[in-house]
Amino acid sequence: MQAPDFTLLDQDCRPVSLSDYAGRRVVVYFYPRAMTPGCSLQARDFRDSYQEFLEAGMAVVGISGDPPDRLAKFRQREDLPFPLLYDEGHAVAEAYGAWGVKKLFGLVRTTFVVGPDGELEKGFSHHRARGLVGDLKRDLLGD
Repeated sequence: MQAPDFTLLDQDCRPVSLSDYAGRRVVVYFYPRAMTPGCSLQARDFRDSYQEFLEAGMAVVGISGDPPDRLAKFRQREDLPFPLLYDEGHAVAEAYGAWGVKKLFGLVRTTFVVGPDGELEKGFSHHRARGLVGDLKRDLLGD
């Protein structure tokens, strides 16, 4: 199945598209709200494993309904090396099935791996912030 394409503003108000990552795998993770305890924990897990994803040829992007100024503060506060994208109105989250009946702020904590050809390879849904990155690494990197 083809991953829904998107173009969203990042934390610096620059447009970022899924197609920018064509030819490489990309981890697209949806999180409820920047600077909350659980989302901060999850972002730090991605930050701490980011180099391993890069070495495996993978990119990482985080998506939430937070506006760019909040994303910029969050990215700086947590020293995140990957872009955070603003999904105004949650259209992209809905297209991926990550928006629905409450988990937190309506967003289901969900992560997808998009292949180099734009196909959805895997999807992971977690209700807790801790554990997702470890599951991803075991499944994708053999850790």
